[in-house]
Amino acid sequence: MNFTEFHFHPSLAEGIEASGYQTATAVQEQVIPLILQGRDIIASAQTGTGKTAAFLLPLIHKLITDSQANHISAMVIVPTRELAIQISQHMEGLSYFTGVSSIAIYGGGDGNAFVEEKRALTKGVDLIICTPGKMISHLNMGYVNLKHLKYLVLDEADRMLDMGFVDDIMKIINFTAPTRQSLLFSATMPSKIRELAKKILKNPAEINISISKPPDKIQQEAFVVYDAQKIPLVTHILKTGSFKSVIIFCSRKQNVKQLTNDLKRAGIKADQMHSDLDQAAREQVLMDFKSKRLPVLVATDIVSRGIDIEDIELVINYDVPNDGEDYVHRIGRTARAETSGIAYTFINEKEQNQFLEIEELLEKTINKSPLPAHLGSGPAYEPRKRRSSGHNSRPQQKRRNFKKK
Repeated sequence: MNFTEFHFHPSLAEGIEASGYQTATAVQEQVIPLILQGRDIIASAQTGTGKTAAFLLPLIHKLITDSQANHISAMVIVPTRELAIQISQHMEGLSYFTGVSSIAIYGGGDGNAFVEEKRALTKGVDLIICTPGKMISHLNMGYVNLKHLKYLVLDEADRMLDMGFVDDIMKIINFTAPTRQSLLFSATMPSKIRELAKKILKNPAEINISISKPPDKIQQEAFVVYDAQKIPLVTHILKTGSFKSVIIFCSRKQNVKQLTNDLKRAGIKADQMHSDLDQAAREQVLMDFKSKRLPVLVATDIVSRGIDIEDIELVINYDVPNDGEDYVHRIGRTARAETSGIAYTFINEKEQNQFLEIEELLEKTINKSPLPAHLGSGPAYEPRKRRSSGHNSRPQQKRRNFKKK
């Protein structure tokens, strides 16, 4: 299902296109129409199934025409600051052309962050993404009015219950009006989640979604590397193989540009695709790649969704994708129709936890291949050790996206 079929507001559709989304995931197909209809929802959906956009898109659509000056209209409650940051990043991209305001509120900030949070909460903001504890801190000070809240989302509800947030969640909900629309997302559905749902949802629609899995005909391998080994490894793979059509995905535009220049200097015919290129340049690069005049395309996720190019033999994840859904979309560019394909992923030290989460989501351990001898050894693959030591695999981003109305 194409996103145009949801008939979103034109300014939101522009943000969807700029974010590279074309085809809806299963959870988006099922959830978005129900949210647009005003239904409460209880959904079993893991991280990586596209659930963040499934609730953000219809909320943004509604807020464009139903914004309330000087009030808080929507709230997303999440268990951790990392998830608050991630959803805030999604929100920033999707709402870029809409004028819908938002702010992420979570612990660990400085005095300036608190001042900005208080200003948003008192003067009004369209959407808040918050952790329970930090929101309770603001509510206890008496200046937050949630009586005009129209939309409430609980994301990763099972994890919040496991972390002991149920009392905080109920306290926050008691500040809101019972007329709100409520959406509950949880990876699992234990009895405690069912009990919580009965307390906060009205005649909910129930959705059960599991992440799509990559086709078995894709040969998946990973290399554990230091950053300095990535470009030599790409060059080695391309020069020793006989690949006629290769896509290399990078998570950042600067990596796309740097890698493309390095490959050209190494005598490899490659070109780049990212959002800094104008439409004509993108179309020309894509045409060259489709016609096999260009054997190597280096790109951001702008081409991971919605393109239909056959006979791509190799996909390389130069950076570990953000989540399982992105991983499936990226490597799904190969092994289309009746063909087979290869997918390599490069994992640096900071991305090991991130890659382990993808493996757990896909319920598959991906083989870690040794590096070519001339590149030396890479770092040890010890994601659980890194996790237990408090290592955070996700980079920090700016914490706020609050815009004055």
